[in-house]
Amino acid sequence: MKAALEGIVLKFTWTFFLIFANTLVYAYTSVKSGDFIVTDFNVLMLYGQFNLAVIAKGWYWQLFTSIFVHVNLPHIILNMFFLLIFGLRAEELFKGREFLFIYFASGLAGNILTLLLPPLTVSAGASGAIFGIFGASVIFMRKAFGMSVFSALVYSLLFLMLSASEGVNLFAHLGGLAAGLVIGYVFAKSRKVSF
Repeated sequence: MKAALEGIVLKFTWTFFLIFANTLVYAYTSVKSGDFIVTDFNVLMLYGQFNLAVIAKGWYWQLFTSIFVHVNLPHIILNMFFLLIFGLRAEELFKGREFLFIYFASGLAGNILTLLLPPLTVSAGASGAIFGIFGASVIFMRKAFGMSVFSALVYSLLFLMLSASEGVNLFAHLGGLAAGLVIGYVFAKSRKVSF
């Protein structure tokens, strides 16, 4: 019985921590919105990224908080699904602090690139950070195995193209992906990897 219970206990991972943090923030914004399905637009302007507020009012903290804010229930479910898949794989490749650095640096890069969109743009979501985790993992594995990084760039571009649809912030995806590719490449070059 004891052995069976030990097999059920989940090992702590940063991926599960980030999923919990995103879910907690979604619960908070749902309460503020008075709606569990769709986040109120005013709440998104306050806690997400409202370009006008970041640029004109200096609300730079939105570049970070928006990484955890989501527009609606399907948005967070889809993002957390991809974070689970790519995050657990990335944690096999990177140390904890490297993994967190990739997540936040990629999310920030995506949000900074989003500032190129019109000032009235409001955006939110962890997808820039998730694209970064994907990009870092793909290029890290290619470089670590001595393979051409060109295939990593092709996979990354295809993944980016698959995410293109109405209402999707491709600037955040592109910024996060580019940051992840660069960081993953640097990490792969800086150490010897054995699998």
